[in-house]
Amino acid sequence: MSDHILLVSGDAQSPPTIIEVLTQRGYQIACGSDRATIQQMLAAQTPDLILLDHPWPDEIDKRVLEHWVRDYPLLMLCGESGIDAALQTLRLGATEFLVKPVNPDELAAAIRRIIDNALLYRHGEFYTSTMRHAAPSLLVGDSVLLRGLLTQLQAVAPTEATVLILGESGVGKEKVAQEIHRLSARSNGPLVAVDCCSLQESLFESELFGHERGAFTGAALRKTGLIEQARGGTLFLDEIGEIPPAIQAKLLRVLETKRFRRLGGTVDLDADVRIVAATNRDLDDMARRGSFRQDLLYRLNAFVVAVPPLRERREDIPTLAQHFLAHPGFSKRIAKRISEPALQSLIDYDWPGNVRELRNVIERAIILSGNKLKIGLEHLTLPRTAATSAPLTPATGITLSFDHEPTLADIELRYVQLLLERYQGHRATVARILGISERTLYRLLAQAKTEPAEIGCKSD
Repeated sequence: MSDHILLVSGDAQSPPTIIEVLTQRGYQIACGSDRATIQQMLAAQTPDLILLDHPWPDEIDKRVLEHWVRDYPLLMLCGESGIDAALQTLRLGATEFLVKPVNPDELAAAIRRIIDNALLYRHGEFYTSTMRHAAPSLLVGDSVLLRGLLTQLQAVAPTEATVLILGESGVGKEKVAQEIHRLSARSNGPLVAVDCCSLQESLFESELFGHERGAFTGAALRKTGLIEQARGGTLFLDEIGEIPPAIQAKLLRVLETKRFRRLGGTVDLDADVRIVAATNRDLDDMARRGSFRQDLLYRLNAFVVAVPPLRERREDIPTLAQHFLAHPGFSKRIAKRISEPALQSLIDYDWPGNVRELRNVIERAIILSGNKLKIGLEHLTLPRTAATSAPLTPATGITLSFDHEPTLADIELRYVQLLLERYQGHRATVARILGISERTLYRLLAQAKTEPAEIGCKSD
């Protein structure tokens, strides 16, 4: 099938010569000299190249040219009087221009080169897209719940919709955000992750939006904020429920207008980012209590993804355990395996810390098993609340249990207490083991102090 060229010209004398030259070389030529006719031709058949002959119709303005150079290869022909117009169009993204009178062989060679290069580029885009979608998922497992989650991500990722990821601590919300970015049209851009728990409230605005020189004491230089750093990519706001109210209002403006302003600045900037947020908190309840803006919640709720806890997809535990065993940073490149009793113990445990806790347990088991190739029950450090014969016993020798069926909050708080006892109250160590920030650990401890009656534990 021959290539199709759309010839656009406002000069009635020029096209017949060009048409004859290109038709002899096997190209299909369509001609247009007014905008309405050209738009009909573009709708009827996609050209392989637009050949723009100067002087072109007055209706073909900058806005039309910007649209054309984005969607089609564009070659210009011009005389001496049209060089300035050709250069301006090159700046918009046109492929190249030739000065008339044009040698027929030179014209045919330029057209062939441009069309072939465009074809290679399109094939490259196709293969990149195919490889991106065929690449292994960042989320490990094959359970029905996980497959359902991946189906949702594959549907929303190619869009520009804001996504709110809900799930308990440790379920892998950041991995979900990475998967959305990987499958999106922004995958070649940056993925900037912001831990909203770790940013000090006084510095939050400066970190997120940036600041101008002299915006506050100590601001000696202009600072680029995280929104600018994520330009062309994805901004992941982890634990968005921790954002201060004043910043919530400014974030709402970014979502509504796609504009923002640096701290101390007077000029609005484009926010060319896709926002993905995550939380383990009940934002609806926070909105009812007035600690989270209702209008911001509406914006974040454009597309909600709920990540199932690990206890609801136990069939993924063996696959996840093997995945962590094979991790070169954990395994020290020793091919270890898990004994059947130990694996069953992992499957039976309810994992209040979810995938993060499983990873930590496997990492510790690799260390405790030393040079042994098989990980046994004795190498697993699981709390008493697990349906397992390998409880976590603190250094004090006290074994703790519940006098009722515990909630997840009960288990989480008691597990923190167990670790604090084991590590003599060293909060930084406990936070590192749990895979959370010290700020999040402080919040859990504050909750335990204000609600002691709900912990429901006893010492044996």
